[in-house]
Amino acid sequence: MSLVTQVPAYALQHTLFIPAHVSSLEYTQNDTLILGSDDGSIRLYRLPDTKVVKAIRGLGSEVSSIAVMAPRSGGFGDMWVACGSSVKLFNLNTRELIQSSENALVAVQLSDNNGDAVNGISVSENQKSLAFTLDSGVVGVVDLLTNSVRRMKTPHTSICATASFIPDRPSEVVSGGYDSALLHFDFRQGALLSRREFASLPQTSAVSLSPPFVLCLSVSSTGSVAAGTADGQIWIGLGGDKRVSVKKTRKWGGLREDMGLSKKIADGPVVALAFLNPTTIVTSTLLGNISGHLARVEGDVGDWRIESFPIAQTEIISKVNALAIHGDNIAVGGFRMDGKGVAEVRCCKGV
Repeated sequence: MSLVTQVPAYALQHTLFIPAHVSSLEYTQNDTLILGSDDGSIRLYRLPDTKVVKAIRGLGSEVSSIAVMAPRSGGFGDMWVACGSSVKLFNLNTRELIQSSENALVAVQLSDNNGDAVNGISVSENQKSLAFTLDSGVVGVVDLLTNSVRRMKTPHTSICATASFIPDRPSEVVSGGYDSALLHFDFRQGALLSRREFASLPQTSAVSLSPPFVLCLSVSSTGSVAAGTADGQIWIGLGGDKRVSVKKTRKWGGLREDMGLSKKIADGPVVALAFLNPTTIVTSTLLGNISGHLARVEGDVGDWRIESFPIAQTEIISKVNALAIHGDNIAVGGFRMDGKGVAEVRCCKGV
């Protein structure tokens, strides 16, 4: 029996064209869509108006990741931007329509090596910490009260692509890297608490698959973790989910192998994903196949499964770099066949 009885229908609502690749995107709490580009620029949109309402330019490096702070009293709020080997904080409520690197309120250098780029950043629920990942495999956290930097004692052995905080556990973070591993840390101690390594899938044809590099991850509000890999897999770790945990434990169990589900969903890389709700994940492949994945946890662990359903195929985007969800909207960004940047925004039209 199918687990997906009602499939949400998403219709393309907006297509945003920009000169450079969309390398990152994020929503603010007031529905503003932020696009970061590989030319070091950022654009803000208040859809359905497709005109740029604010912008930042001249950052000098690709905007690899964006993390939005909750506004204190309305407006756009503040935004952390990862570019090059540093992160910078911008106030989006200023009168200036166009800001530059010099307008940053704070700039924190995260590596002494300018070639050691920041890949992913994430703000904690309490707005006190910023997690970051580096090309060198380092996972770290910036204390946003003092701007001091703490690096984890155990790095990934290859590029670290992404990291996220764990809800209701303010000192814990999980990261994913090109060493095909997820690492779980207590950042106050700098200690590794658990890990999950992915094995390559058996080769079933003459076509060689990529290794299971972890390209993206997300943690749900209930403590599940989802990861997408370069060989087309998704993995959902349910051991830390409040809905399925028998009792609260001192350590988050999200990486437990006996409480994880995996499924091959594509022949190419799964480059971006996000939780639509605590049980449903939206993914995008490199070539723009957008799909949903529902995890059911009724019954015994052996009965748990993932069921997937199609959402859309990108229409203009040739290669996808990023995905973000806000309410009923799914935004995907990347670039066109001619090399210029584009984002597509879809809205749920019900079931």
